[in-house]
Amino acid sequence: MENFTAGLCRCVAYLSTDAITYRNHTLITDRNGERRGRAMAAQADTIEVPTDAELLQAQADLWRHSLYYLSSMGLRCAVQLQIPTTIHRLGGVALLADLMAALSLPSVKMPFLHRLMRVLVTSGVFAADKDSESGGELYRLTPLSRILVDGVTDEHHSQKYFVLAVTAPHCAEAALGLADWFKKDLEPPVPSPFEDMHGAPVFDERTPLMDEEFDAVANEGLAAHDNLGIATILRECGDIFKGLESLTDCCGGDGTTARALVKAYPHIKCTVLDLPKVIDKAPKDGVVNYVAGDLFHTVPSSQAVMLKLVLHFWSDEDCVKILTQCKKAIPPHDEGGKIIIIDIVIGPSLGPIMFEAQLLMDMLMMVTTRGVQRSENDWRKLFMEAGFKDYKIVKKLGARCVIEVYP
Repeated sequence: MENFTAGLCRCVAYLSTDAITYRNHTLITDRNGERRGRAMAAQADTIEVPTDAELLQAQADLWRHSLYYLSSMGLRCAVQLQIPTTIHRLGGVALLADLMAALSLPSVKMPFLHRLMRVLVTSGVFAADKDSESGGELYRLTPLSRILVDGVTDEHHSQKYFVLAVTAPHCAEAALGLADWFKKDLEPPVPSPFEDMHGAPVFDERTPLMDEEFDAVANEGLAAHDNLGIATILRECGDIFKGLESLTDCCGGDGTTARALVKAYPHIKCTVLDLPKVIDKAPKDGVVNYVAGDLFHTVPSSQAVMLKLVLHFWSDEDCVKILTQCKKAIPPHDEGGKIIIIDIVIGPSLGPIMFEAQLLMDMLMMVTTRGVQRSENDWRKLFMEAGFKDYKIVKKLGARCVIEVYP
């Protein structure tokens, strides 16, 4: 006990002396800015040396972060080869040899496919078990790879085009040019790295002139991304549609979401607003009313307006313009008027994996559009600036939220 007390006293004495020295140093250098600058520079030149264990972990982390793009390209490869769809057609499970045969791949590529699948299993795209008879890997689908299965009609729209769009060379090249883009002194509104590099933003009328195939893939990816989860929203947040007589789905595309809404609530008169090039291709089945237009200029009148994964594509200034037009289209709050926003609300409360997914989606917006993913405070500022009086986050559904905004 004496040794402990003596040691503690020595520790306190050392810290006290160090504190006095530090205060004296501060007083002296405060009288001399130059000396303070030199002291700070010297401190900045020193770096804490990691332990051996930390160094080895840092190296492994560096590998992971530097090579994550190979995981993305592996996923792209799996989608291009139609591996998820093939496993589904083989009954949901497949041995490597069966997968090779179904994909019509040269036998010499079998060990390479095994290595690709090993990475994708580790990252959760697929799952694998040992086959008791052959001793080989028996691959099966996970929830992630199930939403990559093509040609199956259900509520989970295939996300293969989303993968192909965000991993396309045009997007990858824009991301590779981030450092050069940061160094450029660009006039506001600042174009995205994608627009700065390729001369047109994604989803622009000029994009087909740049690359017609990429434009088609990007639009398919956008539609799949937007429509995924609408059935979940109707099940989990159905109350937000009860009592509504009419609703306008802004940027509603081919009306997939609106038709699902009408199926669940036949009494609601649904209108889809989108650009003429989109409306021209929409199915005219009489279930949904289609209006060709621009939500920056006018929004068809209705009791509620829905903005599903729309506003994150636009700057704050443009979002205020859009919300202002939406406010003109709806009645007062006491008559049931409201805006229904389905979008990402950035925040760590859902856990590190979901938070990272939100932040990566924000990076995607930064690289390819002039938009941004927003926190609740960011959303609140937009609502107030557009003249709305109140809002309510109805429910958090994965990385997204459903928000009601009231005039």
